Amino acid sequence: MSILDKPLVSRPPERHPRRWLLITLVSLAALALIFVVVTGPATDASFVQHFVTAPEHFTYSGHSSYVSAVAWSPDGKRIASASGDHTVQVWNADTGSHVLTYRGHTLDVATLAWSPNGQYIASGGVDATVQVWNATTGQRLFTYRGHTNAVFDVAWSPDGRYIASASNDGSLQVWQAFTGNLLFSVRNAVSARNGAVAPWNAVAWSPNGRYIAAGGYGNAQVFDAHTGKLFSAAYGYNGGTIHAIAWSPDSRYIAVAESDGSVPIWNVATSQNIFTYSNSNGDVNAVAWSPNGKRIASGGNDALVQVWDALSGQHVYIYRGHADVYPGHFTSGATINALAWSPDSKQIASGASDNTVQVWSDPD
Repeated sequence: MSILDKPLVSRPPERHPRRWLLITLVSLAALALIFVVVTGPATDASFVQHFVTAPEHFTYSGHSSYVSAVAWSPDGKRIASASGDHTVQVWNADTGSHVLTYRGHTLDVATLAWSPNGQYIASGGVDATVQVWNATTGQRLFTYRGHTNAVFDVAWSPDGRYIASASNDGSLQVWQAFTGNLLFSVRNAVSARNGAVAPWNAVAWSPNGRYIAAGGYGNAQVFDAHTGKLFSAAYGYNGGTIHAIAWSPDSRYIAVAESDGSVPIWNVATSQNIFTYSNSNGDVNAVAWSPNGKRIASGGNDALVQVWDALSGQHVYIYRGHADVYPGHFTSGATINALAWSPDSKQIASGASDNTVQVWSDPD
């Protein structure tokens, strides 16, 4: 066979890398255009800005599960945070350096409160106990076992002698902080949606020491702090769930965080609704009144912390540190569970389901 008789081998098709590169770029541009149209230019610009800009806050990442509660020490030097990882951690408020980890609870820790003198911390959890321990050494001093179900909130009396604890067992109990001697117990008269006695989700002791405010389902209620006698139950007129309560520094008002996305402000003496702040998508889980009385911060399921004027309701600022994606924070839409103001009213600590506590400055 001559070379002329051999079958010709077909040439491989020519490649056009530039054409495919152009097609790829055009496709990406089209997808980007569709994304901008669907989400809106403002949203996209905000995303880019937050991702490329260093966050103006400090993030504490010592927990391995959701953060349920935060509390600032009275001297402003330390922050304590409670978590679903069964621990309470105490750390430096300025640097985040770890001070100690308290491991006394066997299940999720739901709440904590710093004693007025700064020496002790009371923490309550799903293990149905409230534990009082030394804030410097972590030594447990007393365990209160008066509840039969999870403890959702605790509050110290201003004189540091008593602790009020709110529980899923439907009781609000006030007891001596280091002996457990019961001063009084209030059973929730409201029925839960399943027909059982409703839990108490929130408790707050008035700064003047005279009253205790509590809430679960329905209205917030205020009791005499010495006798447990009901002062008024007219703060709410709602059938929703109360997640948190905060007193104004002068003990005249309470702010109530509710499941309908609102935070009503009530005059305690007159049961008058001063105004209702409504600018949240979903439940409001946390509310905190600044020590100087000027601001209220609230946060909830929308991952945003909103700061507003305490007596006018005028919006001041939205903090997005738990909501946005940026270097070092790749969890979007975390639920805000806890808020605490620094004693000088200049900073806020926020704890969320992204396992972090973020410390940031009030914009005022």
